[in-house]
Amino acid sequence: MRAFIRIGAQALLYAVLLGVVFWSVLAVYYGDLPQLWRIPAAAAAGGLLLGTLMLRRWRMRLAVFSLVFSVFLLWWFAREPSNTRNWQPDVAILPRAEIKGDLITLRNIRNCEYTSETEYTVSHYDKTVRLSELKAVDLFLVYWGSPLIAHTMLSFQFGENDFVCISIETRKTVDEEYSALRGFFRQYELIYVLADERDLVRLRTNYRNEDVYLYRLAFNPDVAGPVFLQYLHQMNALYESPQWYNALLSNCTTSIRANALTHTRDARIDWRMLVNGFVDEMAYERGMLDTRIPFAELRRLSHINSRAQALGDDPDFSLRIRDGLRTPG
Repeated sequence: MRAFIRIGAQALLYAVLLGVVFWSVLAVYYGDLPQLWRIPAAAAAGGLLLGTLMLRRWRMRLAVFSLVFSVFLLWWFAREPSNTRNWQPDVAILPRAEIKGDLITLRNIRNCEYTSETEYTVSHYDKTVRLSELKAVDLFLVYWGSPLIAHTMLSFQFGENDFVCISIETRKTVDEEYSALRGFFRQYELIYVLADERDLVRLRTNYRNEDVYLYRLAFNPDVAGPVFLQYLHQMNALYESPQWYNALLSNCTTSIRANALTHTRDARIDWRMLVNGFVDEMAYERGMLDTRIPFAELRRLSHINSRAQALGDDPDFSLRIRDGLRTPG
């Protein structure tokens, strides 16, 4: 029995170590080396780590492996994000907020005018809102591929018809495209895109033809106000000091949880925060959406593509995509 346990423990340890080797190889490959050097460098890193596992004694293997991996981690954590790169035009200007009590001035709200998914004219504007006039928070779910994964955005409504949408995204340079795999390896900086819904939403419904769902969240001013302020504080922090995007730990959905964590009791971890194509189902189960009708019916009613496509650049776009929006009772 002891021998069986020992063999099982060794097998588990080997699996962990091989996982570390695999991660290290990918991290080197997706590092900052020139393209010509990536494969040789990744192979060398993997070979060096695997070589330590060939040593005769277990203690020696673990000691040398740990030493080599520690050196690798020093290199990894020494890589710093930057706010001064050759950014794509739509993310070249960072938003920020000036908070003076109840009065909040939002700077650099993006409002791109699109002629196609990749052709657009970038513009920005400023606006001032009052925190005391925050009356609703809405959740957008955007499906761009697999139904298991979605992009999430929050929109904050002030007064009767003033909306501010925030999308947590990768900040890409002119030569970059998004890759979910690269998102695990410090390839992109993090950005909070503060934008007009005619930009963020219409891009996805009218030009990318992605499936977009809009849900009204249960509103509690004692939670919504602090969460909005937390978003703004994080946005201002990124303006001053860049951070890395991480596809697992600091993505569009886990960052929502992080911003809400200290302001609500119901921010517990759920597997659907990672497989976030089901995050609306999770919100329904927690009573954050309208539960007076079955979830399947709510989801059907929340699909806004046909409305958004019919509206085009209508100045009342934000109000009219909410026609028939179900509000939690």
